[in-house]
Amino acid sequence: MGSPHLKVGAFFASIAYFFFFWIDPDRHLDQFGHLTYITEAFMFGLPMAAVFMGCFELMVRERAAIPRPTFSRVTHPQDWPTPKGDPGARDKF
Repeated sequence: MGSPHLKVGAFFASIAYFFFFWIDPDRHLDQFGHLTYITEAFMFGLPMAAVFMGCFELMVRERAAIPRPTFSRVTHPQDWPTPKGDPGARDKF
């Protein structure tokens, strides 16, 4: 499942871009002191994409009847419920 890696990567990319802006804000501002369009797209688009990916991941988990992740326990594939209509799904793991 690549979604968690993309989600964390988007969060790290947004933090890196915020740090890049903090180091040299002049190259991200126009002559009136407003953010340039590309800076605005990265500063608001990357975190929004990460949140969207997290919501999408939860939606897919709900539809597949996979339990929600918790911080206190680790779920293993053999503990997942069997999907509807596929009686031999546990043999695939």
